[in-house]
Amino acid sequence: MRRWLRLFRPQDFVWVLLFAGLLISLKFLPPPVVDTDPGQGDPQEIIPLAALGIAQILEPRFPARATTRSRVFWVVLKIVLGFIFIGFTGSINSPYSMVLLLPVVSAATTFGLRGTLAFIVLASVCYLYFFLHLHGEEVQAHHLLPVIFLAMIGTLANILAEQLRIQSEKHRRTAEQLGAANVQIREAQEAVTRSDRLAALGQLSAGLAHELRNPLGTIKASSEMLNHNISAENEIAREVAGFISSEVDRANSLITRFLQFARPLQLQLATADLSQTIDRAIALVEREASGIAIYRNYAPELAPFPFDAELMERVFYNLVLNAVQATAPGGAVTVKTRAAVGTAEAAVIDRGAGIDSKHLETIFNPFFTTKPEGVGLGLAIVSKIVDEHGGKITVESDLGKGSVFRVLLPMERVAKTQAATPALPA
Repeated sequence: MRRWLRLFRPQDFVWVLLFAGLLISLKFLPPPVVDTDPGQGDPQEIIPLAALGIAQILEPRFPARATTRSRVFWVVLKIVLGFIFIGFTGSINSPYSMVLLLPVVSAATTFGLRGTLAFIVLASVCYLYFFLHLHGEEVQAHHLLPVIFLAMIGTLANILAEQLRIQSEKHRRTAEQLGAANVQIREAQEAVTRSDRLAALGQLSAGLAHELRNPLGTIKASSEMLNHNISAENEIAREVAGFISSEVDRANSLITRFLQFARPLQLQLATADLSQTIDRAIALVEREASGIAIYRNYAPELAPFPFDAELMERVFYNLVLNAVQATAPGGAVTVKTRAAVGTAEAAVIDRGAGIDSKHLETIFNPFFTTKPEGVGLGLAIVSKIVDEHGGKITVESDLGKGSVFRVLLPMERVAKTQAATPALPA
């Protein structure tokens, strides 16, 4: 049953009933002409009617119907079949003259007003053709009724169809606007959630850092005193004291990063050249990029615009450094810029190890890292700096093929004062 419901649409059953009724009427109702044997249903009458019914049912199933030429073909075909059927069933006296409404209504629901009027005229001309075989005294007023009905019903159907098309277009636009609004709301909710999470983690980091620095200072001072008071002959004790001092320095460096992440600063917005800012970041990375080539592909049409050059230099330092670290010796990293509508885009591209797809959603979260010695604050700070510029950072990556980090920055000056994040960890 379900299979048949998929093959036939509800309107198909209506068409089947309509044309079945017409065929039955041909078989059993008295014909309007006297030279036809009643009740015989001449095949020359049945064939065009059956063809018209088949055309009416099959027309929507042809993919080519979407073209204007195909729609014109189907309407003309149905007009021709209706004309033939009327001619075989009594011409001007045929009780089936209204079958010409089928192609006219099809045209009214498919074409505009001009197209509808053109097919109304064509169907009317086909019907009026039968008047050529009548004498003046045989023409009666009711013979003109089909022409009047064709014009009236075709025009009204076109008006209603046009109103439905307008409403459908409004609904489509409304659905698109609602979809876009939902996306914006979801992005805003994600941004708020992310901001709250960053703020909470920042406060936690600041509290922990403050509590840890005092005992670390004591440990550092004690290790230095031990180092000064241990005899030169006790090399093991001196080495252990040195280890303690260096590890304390490392812990202090880590605490400094936590504090930098937690401490908001004001953006120092000034008109600057993004390409020059990236160049300064690359110059710092090149000292550590032994055997890795860094290519620049800057858009010359990218004009200077307001941003915090110091913070953005640290953003690109971190991104380029990560790309270099992910690239095998002898490989290359490319930095591209381009100007979009109201937006400056910079992309850092590498062909390194890539990032697992399951990590792409969390890669910008604080303390998330895949590096054995990583802290997980680098990309979190990068994301925060870009966010506070009113921009956006995205990542595309294929495991084993490399990654592309894109930074999108608004080129118009930020309207409100926003907090920025200090230096990225090296």
